[in-house]
Amino acid sequence: MALLPKSPRARRRFIFILVAAPILVVAVALTLWAMREQVTYFYSPSEAERSEIQPGVTVRLGGLVEEGTVEVLPGGLNRFSITDGGASVVVQYRGDLPDLFREGQGVVVQGAFDAGGGFTASQVLAKHDETYMPREVADALKREGRWQEGEMPPEG
Repeated sequence: MALLPKSPRARRRFIFILVAAPILVVAVALTLWAMREQVTYFYSPSEAERSEIQPGVTVRLGGLVEEGTVEVLPGGLNRFSITDGGASVVVQYRGDLPDLFREGQGVVVQGAFDAGGGFTASQVLAKHDETYMPREVADALKREGRWQEGEMPPEG
């Protein structure tokens, strides 16, 4: 029994598929490999505490700005804590905070942990109205069992 079909037209299709499939697989693999540096993972403070995130790896961290932790230091440095009710992470951010940034509100910060476990943010994203909470933050709070129905509903 022959491996190739008997019809010349079917044989050409079969050979085309045999040649095209590996090329397609290699192209997809190279694309994914090249994009690995562009992926930014999202963590809640509890997930970040449990995970072994390497220092210097860019991640997004989301939760609620902990009450009484916002400090504006000289030189434009801001320090505050983000919590999900289970764990807290101290965040440092150099620059102006968004106008809508407030204690007790949902926030997502992008940055990296340092070797000492501190988090330095390169970007701070705040809510846009009083009922909004970023979907990632709401989902993380629900996973941690810290979400209470009737609180600010997530919009999407």
